[in-house]
Amino acid sequence: MNMRDLIRLMKALDREVANCSRCGICQSVCPLYAVTGDESDVARGKIMLLSGLMTSFFENPHGVRQRLDRCLLCGACAAACPRGVNTLELFLTARGIIAGYEGLSLVKKLIFRRILSNPRVFDRVMEWASRWQSLVLKKSDIPAGSCGTLVSPLLSHRHLAPLAMVPFHKMLPEQTQLPGRSGMRVAFFVGCLLDKVFPKVAIDIGRVLTAHGFQVIIPPDQGCCGIPALAAGDQASFQRLASHNLDRFDPLTFDFLVTGCATCTAAIKKIWPAMVNAASPDQSAAVARISEKTYDVMQFLVEVAGVRPSGQEREIVGGPIITYHDPCHLRKTLNISSQPRIVLSASGAGRFVEMPDAGSCCGMGGSFNLAHYDLSTAIGEKKVACIEASGASIVATGCPACMIQLADMLARQKDHVQVVHVMELYAENILESAPGPK
Repeated sequence: MNMRDLIRLMKALDREVANCSRCGICQSVCPLYAVTGDESDVARGKIMLLSGLMTSFFENPHGVRQRLDRCLLCGACAAACPRGVNTLELFLTARGIIAGYEGLSLVKKLIFRRILSNPRVFDRVMEWASRWQSLVLKKSDIPAGSCGTLVSPLLSHRHLAPLAMVPFHKMLPEQTQLPGRSGMRVAFFVGCLLDKVFPKVAIDIGRVLTAHGFQVIIPPDQGCCGIPALAAGDQASFQRLASHNLDRFDPLTFDFLVTGCATCTAAIKKIWPAMVNAASPDQSAAVARISEKTYDVMQFLVEVAGVRPSGQEREIVGGPIITYHDPCHLRKTLNISSQPRIVLSASGAGRFVEMPDAGSCCGMGGSFNLAHYDLSTAIGEKKVACIEASGASIVATGCPACMIQLADMLARQKDHVQVVHVMELYAENILESAPGPK
């Protein structure tokens, strides 16, 4: 990033920072502040840090970066802000400015620029890792999400969801479209975690959409939505991934785009229009059209497919008790909360019980979990207490990253609550005979 780009971004950042009234409402909703009590962890504290960025960050860019990195990017502060300050975009822009000035570490350059932003390379690396993961993971006897524990004694407290031996994209080497009877075409943006960790969820989404009469289009060679790179400040890799996906998802070839990942949905719906530097007017128009057509799959089932609650979940006797965790990027960024509960009700999978504070963050935050596992755990343990209070034996959610975090946190407590995606329950209980890949 050259100096002209840095100055342009800084000026845009200053304009957004000026909108903050320093009222402190963000303090009351910040999951990180709830466990640290540190004002600098709150959006207001970070905005005060950024308010003098044009003159101060050159003096200590590393210190500014460290403070900005202590953020889950959950969007709680943006959702609560009475002035409408888009703190999520603000912090992503600030991270990009600092990374552009300081540069990325060699490790991040390797991960984002050599691997993640080259989808075929990323696929090969993950396929290789899946073959050798047994050397570092051992099976856990805790069923929450089928986790494994790391072999290293220093890291054995961490429980990880293993990579699938066969990723979703390998299950459809030739067949990139599933037939439908309604005449409406639905493009499926799979996302990294559904493809490589939870391919069964991707299969279930394809079966469900097909059973509801939609033609499902699954473009080959899909890439990451770009959020991991953007969160690390690597705007170049983010732009490359966005362009890669735009080349594969022509908005003129489908009526809707759905994802089964809360973060991917928020990225395509909100972040792409705000932060993709379009190479041409046509690409800018494509970003806007794709954003308009993008739905979370549960939102799509309710608002487009017409799924309705069964009204019988309270009458189910002998079935499991199910509770639901709201992913931050669905509830806070996209205001999607009732739709997943309607899909759960329609599934008839069990008796639904609302957990206390269902909308609180689970503590994952993508790379935040890797860099600040102690804080991530402290936030996650509060969520586990909410799950336990519901008395549920199954906790469903709509985000694969949340599934990984919840499974880890529950396994740490030796809790036998099962973690699933809402679409797994819907497909299992309603559409056992639906067409699609098995």
